[in-house]
Amino acid sequence: MSWDLPAPFVLDLEVEDSSIDHYGHVNNAEYLRWVERISWAHSEHLGLSLAHYRQLDRAMVVHRHELDYLSPAFAGDTLQLATWIVACDDRLTLTRRFQLQHAGTRRTLLRACTRFACIELSSGRPRRLPEAFRQCYGGALVSQ
Repeated sequence: MSWDLPAPFVLDLEVEDSSIDHYGHVNNAEYLRWVERISWAHSEHLGLSLAHYRQLDRAMVVHRHELDYLSPAFAGDTLQLATWIVACDDRLTLTRRFQLQHAGTRRTLLRACTRFACIELSSGRPRRLPEAFRQCYGGALVSQ
């Protein structure tokens, strides 16, 4: 695959019939679900699971999503979704980029960017990134 950035974390996807909307292609909301899915998978790969979030009383919540839909996907398509952490301010926020490609044609179907903010789970208030987050997420930074 020809990725926008080096060393992506990649998730293989097979488009199921349930992902298809009334226009006959993947529904826009499905792309957002895939972005969430790979974000969690990558966090777990880095060593931060939901259990760790709860233990630390911290979470990374979405502050802003930007999704650029470039080309449709259809039932039965095999896709690859990549993610990278491209910014981590070591205080409150981190930013991920995403790229979705059709596995057969290598055509990019989607590019996206999500900015996350750290909150305290028990109160919902913004809080500094705990050391475990700074190490895991900061250690995975990729230069744009």
